[in-house]
Amino acid sequence: MLSFAAVVDRALSGPICTERDFELGIFVPNLRRVVEKYGIKYDPQNPVSADDDLADRVWEAGLEFLAETGVYCTDTERRITFTREEIDGALATAPRPVLFGDGKDVRAVPIRRPEDKTPPWCSGSGAGPVSTEQILFNVVKLYAQDPLSDGITAPAMSYVGGRDIIAGSPRGLEGAIRTILLTREALRRAGRPGMPVVNEVATAVRAQEHIAGHRFGSVKTDYLEIGTTHELKVDFDALNRVAYWLAAGSYGFAENGVILGGLSGGPAGVAVVIAAYNPLDMLVLRGAVQHPFAVPFEGGTTSNRGCMWARNLATQAITRHSPMPLVNSGYSAAGAMTRMAYYEFAAWVIGCVVSGASVELGPPLRGTALDHSAPLEDIFGNAVAHAAVGLSRREANKILQALLEEYEAKLADPPLGKRYQECYDLATGEPTKEAVDLCRDVRREMSDRFGLKFPRVSPYL
Repeated sequence: MLSFAAVVDRALSGPICTERDFELGIFVPNLRRVVEKYGIKYDPQNPVSADDDLADRVWEAGLEFLAETGVYCTDTERRITFTREEIDGALATAPRPVLFGDGKDVRAVPIRRPEDKTPPWCSGSGAGPVSTEQILFNVVKLYAQDPLSDGITAPAMSYVGGRDIIAGSPRGLEGAIRTILLTREALRRAGRPGMPVVNEVATAVRAQEHIAGHRFGSVKTDYLEIGTTHELKVDFDALNRVAYWLAAGSYGFAENGVILGGLSGGPAGVAVVIAAYNPLDMLVLRGAVQHPFAVPFEGGTTSNRGCMWARNLATQAITRHSPMPLVNSGYSAAGAMTRMAYYEFAAWVIGCVVSGASVELGPPLRGTALDHSAPLEDIFGNAVAHAAVGLSRREANKILQALLEEYEAKLADPPLGKRYQECYDLATGEPTKEAVDLCRDVRREMSDRFGLKFPRVSPYL
């Protein structure tokens, strides 16, 4: 595979163009051309496609689009370009499944295919912002106690020492360090001291904050999450993180967010761009795992019909062809302690799992509201992910259609639900009886209505 040094060379010496010219003169016309050439059309009636030929066309369109478009470095205003041979070479030498964690908590992120019966990797705890260290500790501890939890994503600290965290400042550095120290202690208290931490990215905004936080974690067994910017763009900050993790000998999650209604256009374009990110994540971000999601330009939820169709289809395209494991992440529009949030989590998780992905459970309320991290909803998501194993794509499609009927009309104005303080005991971190009763009620509904067989390993289900 092309070396990282060669990628940096191209970021410094590649073809010059303005960002606007890259977007409107290269990205958009190239994407439109391959979408039309390969006949990729959005089918809103089938949020989980079962069309293998369509998935294969999305894959070919994605590779062709990447070879023609390249990646834009915003710091140098240059394109990092790759030949088709270099893209194929990256796929041929991609990292195989790697182990994360330590001791009894070691887990592998598996390579899965559509309708695969291999259990998925599940990580979560909700990366939403929290107001106190106690809430962060409680959220991580409760989620880590679930036997189906394979990894953890630390919530984002909003304050350190009672003061706002400012990205790039000493407070940002301290916030990242405090996050990982608290997370590690919570994992120890949960009896999962070796559980891998996905990242400190929710608190760490800049490269130096990532590096500082990682230094205080388990450097060899935790992993870092590094993202591109919308769409097909990268900056020196992201490349600096890559340089660090390569030197540290760590593995990374390569995150890609694609905006429905942005430069990628509609769901067909979004699917192609997600597929194109797969070899890009190997070449530029040097990731061991691809970590994509799609959100609408307005609304910011991964349970939108168009977003789910695009991501499920792109996931099938990738998992049918790429040797790189894939972990999808998602949020809900509705807040914690609402039936709608549970429906949203169930919909996107089922679609991803039957399409060949593992999952990372995010927080409710779009992941942006203070103190709306909800470990119980994520524990439910773990169980849904395991219950979806063995479903066919057609079976899953029927479930998603039914769930969309329940919540789709409310996405523009979802229920806000309750804050963490209203659903959990602040001293013990235990959920209230009302919260547990709702979780169990939705689980029973899913079992009775859709025949899902939930693993009953959690006391809250």
